[in-house]
Amino acid sequence: MQKIVPHLWYDREAKEAVQFYMGLFEDSKLLNVTVLEETPSGDSEIVSFQLAGQEFQAISAGPYFTFNPAVSLMVACDSVEEVNAKWEALIDGGTALMPLGEYPFNKWYGWVQDKYGLTWQLMLRDDGQAEQKITPNLLFSSDACGKAEEAIRFYADVFADAEIGSIHKYEADEAQTSKAKVKYADFQLSGMHFTAMDHGMEGDFHFNEAFSLMVNCKDQEEIDYFWDKLSAVPEAEQCGWVKDKFGVSWQIVPDNMEEVLFKGPKDEARRAADAMLKMKKMDIRALEMARAGK
Repeated sequence: MQKIVPHLWYDREAKEAVQFYMGLFEDSKLLNVTVLEETPSGDSEIVSFQLAGQEFQAISAGPYFTFNPAVSLMVACDSVEEVNAKWEALIDGGTALMPLGEYPFNKWYGWVQDKYGLTWQLMLRDDGQAEQKITPNLLFSSDACGKAEEAIRFYADVFADAEIGSIHKYEADEAQTSKAKVKYADFQLSGMHFTAMDHGMEGDFHFNEAFSLMVNCKDQEEIDYFWDKLSAVPEAEQCGWVKDKFGVSWQIVPDNMEEVLFKGPKDEARRAADAMLKMKKMDIRALEMARAGK
């Protein structure tokens, strides 16, 4: 099981968006579609899926959060033709953030916001680039600008199986704001590659719950550990969701969450879901007891 799963929040378009994304990548498939009934957002459709062999999850849960470039998905393409094809699909109904073309840092690159609001960075793969096809990128902007390296080192300390790769700094006067320090950095947490950078152009983007990172935990001890390490905003704690000190949202959940909430008789699943909706930190024993009607 993938330890960290990117999670995408939509108003009502999750399944439609997922079907669209699966059409763009090989080794993609729908894993599961379930409905969590009678949540504060109404009935919420949860979609688990793979893109390029990587696990993702999406939810249709109301118009409460919207994507922005603070988190984007970087796609390593094997040819100019692949970059162009994905660009043409994603720009349809979307917006170009950086036009497709040649840049000093990549021979063929473009940054696009698709029709659902999610942003993508498409680039030609370098010979030495990591094999991961889709890499979440964290853009530290506004109040978080200048904190990219601190965040990377913090995350590497939280996750035992972590590795920090390269950290490239802005040269003097290269960024438009003196707060920006890291031009590009890469790191790995529990087998997943990430990139990060400080926004060098005075941007005003903020991390929010539209893009979160689910951490699949094997037991209550692990849930407690990640909750204590990552939760820094008490008012953001709800149903396993936390927000860290940099504003990034995480979901700390049991690795059998779908089984607990959706498998078996409907009345059992309903009781477990009702219990979960009242929780802040996930309590595996309480969920099991609720499912059993105790």
